[in-house]
Amino acid sequence: MGRITARRPVVKITLGSGSRKRADDLAVEEPLEVRVMGKPLAVTMRTPGHDVELAAGFLVSEGVISQRGQFRNAIHCGGAGTPGGALSGTEEGNTYNVLDVALAPDVTLPAPELARNFYTTSSCGVCGKASIDAIETASKFDPSLDRVTVSADALAALPDRLREDQVAFARTGGLHAAGLYDAVSGERYVVREDVGRHNAVDKVIGWALLNDRLPLTGVVLQVSGRASFELVQKAVMAGIPILSAVSAPSTLAAELATASGLTLAGFVRGTTMNVYSHAERILAD
Repeated sequence: MGRITARRPVVKITLGSGSRKRADDLAVEEPLEVRVMGKPLAVTMRTPGHDVELAAGFLVSEGVISQRGQFRNAIHCGGAGTPGGALSGTEEGNTYNVLDVALAPDVTLPAPELARNFYTTSSCGVCGKASIDAIETASKFDPSLDRVTVSADALAALPDRLREDQVAFARTGGLHAAGLYDAVSGERYVVREDVGRHNAVDKVIGWALLNDRLPLTGVVLQVSGRASFELVQKAVMAGIPILSAVSAPSTLAAELATASGLTLAGFVRGTTMNVYSHAERILAD
C-alpha cells in the first residue's frame, strides 16, 4: 500500500504460549509542511497520500478559501521528514513531505502567525463562547439552512459501511477514517483514512473543494472515532448539515453544533445512537 503502511519486526507474546518473532503492519506517520505561495503555514503529522486534498481541506477549515477557483494548484517540494533525509543531516531527493499551494490572486493570504492555531484544538488557548462566535463569523456557509433529513436506519448503517472501506485500518488497526454520504440516497462520495482524525476530515473536505462540491449540503459526514470540537468546526466550515460519530462528542462540540445548526449524533453503534443537537433531521420509525 505504498507509504500508507509499512512492515516492521515485532516480538509477539502470547500468555501461556511464549513468544515468537514476526512482521507487523504499521500505519505510516510522517510530517507534512504546508506552504502557501512559498511561505510556511503549518506542519501536521499525517499518513502520506491525498496530500493535496489535505492541504485544500485544511485551508477551507481555516477559513482561507471556500471555492474551487480560489485553489490554483499544489506541488510537492524537496524537504526533510523521512529517514535519511535532511533531518538526519544527509541530502536526499524529494521526500514528498513539503507541499506548496498556489492560490488565486484575490485570496487574502493567511497571516504568518496563524501557524495552525485557528481554534482547532482543545489546547489552542481559545475556548467556550469565544470559539463558537469566531467560527460562526468565519464560516462562509450556514448548515442551519439545510433542511435535509436522514432515516435513523440509514444513519445507523454508516459506521459498518465506513469500516468496510477502511482498507489500511484492517491491516494496521491504527488509522482513523472519515466518509461523506448522501443523506437521502446513501450514496458514498468519498472515504479517506489517516493517523489523525482531523486530517481524515480535511481530506474529504479537500476532495469536495477540488471537485467543486462546497458547500456540502445534503450529506452526512461519518467519522470512525469521537466527535471533537475541531471536527464539528471543520464540518461547519464546509457547510455539512449532519455529523455522525461512533464515539462520544465533547461538551464544546455539542455547543458549537447546536449554535451552528448542525445535527450531531454520537455513539452511533448497532441499533442505538445519541443525538446531541438538531434531532429533527433524523427520522426515527
